[in-house]
Parts: sequence; C-alpha cells; structure tokens
Amino acid sequence: MFMYEKKLQYPVRVSNRDVRMARNILNQYGGPDGEFSASMNYLTQRFCMPMNEIKGLLTDIGTEELGHMEMIATLFRKLITGASREELIDAGFDGYYANHEYCPFYTDSSGVPWTAAYTQAKGDPIADLWHDMAAEQKARATYENLIMLTDDPLVIDALRFLRERELIHFQRFGEGLRLVQEEIESKKYF
Repeated sequence: MFMYEKKLQYPVRVSNRDVRMARNILNQYGGPDGEFSASMNYLTQRFCMPMNEIKGLLTDIGTEELGHMEMIATLFRKLITGASREELIDAGFDGYYANHEYCPFYTDSSGVPWTAAYTQAKGDPIADLWHDMAAEQKARATYENLIMLTDDPLVIDALRFLRERELIHFQRFGEGLRLVQEEIESKKYF
C-alpha cells in the first residue's frame, strides 16, 4: 500500500519562462529514457523477481519514478505557462500547443509519442537488473545534458536533485543484482 503526500519530492522552481527548455524537459517525461519508461519497467519487472526484497526494491524505485514524473511535469508547466504565440512558434512548439496547450504529454522533445516498446521486462532477474542499471545511467546522462542546456540556477537545482536520485537508484539496483546472483549461485540452478 502506498501513502501519497500532496507535495513534490523536491521543490521545483524556475526563474523565468523558457519555452525551449520546457520542450527539452519533455524527454524525461515521455522519452525512451524518461521517468515514465523507468517506472513502467520496474513496476512490471517486480512480478518476476524471485526474492521479496528485490520485488520491494523495484516497487519502491518504480513508485519514486512516478514522483519524478510529477516533478518533471511541474517543471514543464512552470517553464511554458504564459508563453506568447511568438515564443511558442520560435521554440517549434506551435504544433504541440495546438494539441495540448500547456499540459505535459507523453512525447519526447521532438514530438515522438511514448510507446510501451520503451519498456523492458525479460523475466530473467539478472538481465532485468542489468537493464535497470543501464536505464539509470541513461537518465543520469540526460539530466546532465539538460543541465548544460539551461542557465537558470533554479532549474539546474531541480535537475541536479533528479540526477542524484538516478545515481542512488543505480547503486541500489547493483546491490539487488548482487543479492540475486548470490541466491542463484547458492541454489546451483545452472
């Protein structure tokens, strides 16, 4: 059972509207290496994990990724709200605005819609945990790239928080992988 607190995991603030950056932020909302993809991976993979503590790990991190989506959506909204017609057109966001106005939607920054093909659940605990570790590193790299694309210290602050969480998740998945490997070796499955 989950308990939802009506607050963001970390405060999200912006100094100024920045439609170009809002567009870039969508990569972490509906992109292949974004928070939604990660959440769907982990919350699906948990059903095939042989150990309850690894199921719990996947549930915890998958749920936290949903909280990160909430932060990304808030950041997107703050960066785009109140944009003028000219700002939207200059950022190449006019087509997006026509369909979604200021609402975050499951696309990447190029407008490619999210697809379930972005998720992985092999059913093999070792393969899935290795995939999850790689996914966290891809998200880390995307956050670092996003940080390079803005000079707003408030946006950078939120992005750095999210980047740090990716590092923690990577470490936790590594710990889980070691536990699963030890369990498999102790039972001499192969």
